Amino acid sequence: METDQSQSRLNGVAVFFYVFLPFALGHYLSSLLRNVNAVLAPHLVGALALTPGQLGLLTSAFFFAFALVQLPVGIALDRYGPRKVQFVLMLLAALGTLLFATGRNFGQLVLARAVIGCGLGGCFMSAVKAISTWISPKRLPSVQGYLIAVGGLGAASSTMPVRMLLLHTDWRGLFVLLAALTACCGALIWLVTPRSNGAGGAMPTVRSVLDVYRAPAFRTTVSLVLVPHAIFFGIQGLWIGRWLSDVARFPDGAVAYLLYMGMASVIFGAIAVGMITEWAGRRGIEPLDVAAVGVALFVLVQVAIACNWRPSLQLLSVLFTLVGTITGIEYAIVAQSLPRALTGRAATCLNLLIFIGAFLVQAGFGLIVGVWRPDAGGHVPALAYRVAFGVLVALQLPGLVGYALNFLQRRQVKCRIVLLTQKEEYEIGSLRSPR
Repeated sequence: METDQSQSRLNGVAVFFYVFLPFALGHYLSSLLRNVNAVLAPHLVGALALTPGQLGLLTSAFFFAFALVQLPVGIALDRYGPRKVQFVLMLLAALGTLLFATGRNFGQLVLARAVIGCGLGGCFMSAVKAISTWISPKRLPSVQGYLIAVGGLGAASSTMPVRMLLLHTDWRGLFVLLAALTACCGALIWLVTPRSNGAGGAMPTVRSVLDVYRAPAFRTTVSLVLVPHAIFFGIQGLWIGRWLSDVARFPDGAVAYLLYMGMASVIFGAIAVGMITEWAGRRGIEPLDVAAVGVALFVLVQVAIACNWRPSLQLLSVLFTLVGTITGIEYAIVAQSLPRALTGRAATCLNLLIFIGAFLVQAGFGLIVGVWRPDAGGHVPALAYRVAFGVLVALQLPGLVGYALNFLQRRQVKCRIVLLTQKEEYEIGSLRSPR
């Protein structure tokens, strides 16, 4: 953690170039590597003869490993600061990416994908930790919106740009290039980010981590947004592309273009979410209420997909990622609600749950779809996807119902407070001496 003296030497422009930009680049690469298999799926399936279940397991290994390192990374961030932690993790991610490029069988690629997930496990939380040190809590929704937008740019880069690169190299050469970029990003963070002057305090204990989970604001937030967020991460990184190929029967080029449009929409969605949240906050509307509206719209998009809404399957694929961006608001809600000293642990505790959920969603979706046999052209029947998306919708309904009940309870409490205040004013108002 940087000292107050070092903080005072940096103005807004310096914070952007020395803090936001290096860590945002790491988040960009993390999003790119997380989602790249959506475009590479036909190449991987062709090279290794993967089943839908194996493809889901290979891609979701990233999420499982990502989740495993969250608590250790959160403790390390609060103890050593984001600069040191992120430097080490980016080198590990570069090693995993290089191993993926040289993997020769399914087991080796799963292991390499897991190493990548471990290495990239601190990208977003390191950025959140660094940013929250330098700006006021009121600015967190918009600045984190910009950070998520950079992640959206990385996700968009995993579609059409990757497909264009594959015209000049194969997927192994692509991962060699990504390994070099990841290592360079780690070096950049080490060289330009302000240094930590001394230790960051006592080592956080397991009990202090559990305190994050016990916080009412944390539990209220995850009960509404956690499952939709896991679904957003798990589906956009793989199965939306397969759905466009199997159900809509679009060729690979059209699928890559629609994935690009969907991922690019995350950029605008993330910025809009931050702006809308701050606008609503100035009018007394809680960020959780904004999140509830967005989650409801996100579920409606999935209902339309489950119903195989034929007028525009292309539009649904873009809306899934555009509207699903609202789920990223839970990082800002948690960061605003907990003490600044806990922001590293809070972000990683949240990510632990999200990425375990994303692993289960991505792998489980593949298992459901794999129940149906593909046709002669290798396409899975549309019914498989309708059932799988129907299961996802059912998983999100309890959170919305719980929020609605809590919202009505809060409204009743506010009404009672207003009535009691009016009653008290009526009873004692006549006893006050006139001015």
